[in-house]
Amino acid sequence: QVQLVESGGGLVQAGGSLRLTCAGSGRTFSTRHIGWFRQAPGKEREFVAAITWSSFGTMYGDSVQGRFTISRDSANNTVYLQMNSLKPGDTAVYYCAANTMFTKATTWMHWGQGTQVTVSS
Repeated sequence: QVQLVESGGGLVQAGGSLRLTCAGSGRTFSTRHIGWFRQAPGKEREFVAAITWSSFGTMYGDSVQGRFTISRDSANNTVYLQMNSLKPGDTAVYYCAANTMFTKATTWMHWGQGTQVTVSS
């Protein structure tokens, strides 16, 4: 099993930055790909970014490419999402997820509880 806990959300002005943290536990965390997704009110859950279990591969959603960076600290079972040049459209609840498949689909196996990110204009 994998347990995931997100932190680092908050209120930030447009153009600002935030770093989200996903702390993982469980004996299989180190062998799972980790992804970030987000869901705004009234909208479907959207893929944001993902990193492979080895950290060798990353991928990003079109709307965040070039602004967000995902990274992994395998020694500490932690994955980060650095978010720069934030826009009001980035406002959402951000979820960390773990999976055996590296995919942009939202059908990942394990999910955290989410952290709120609000970007003011």
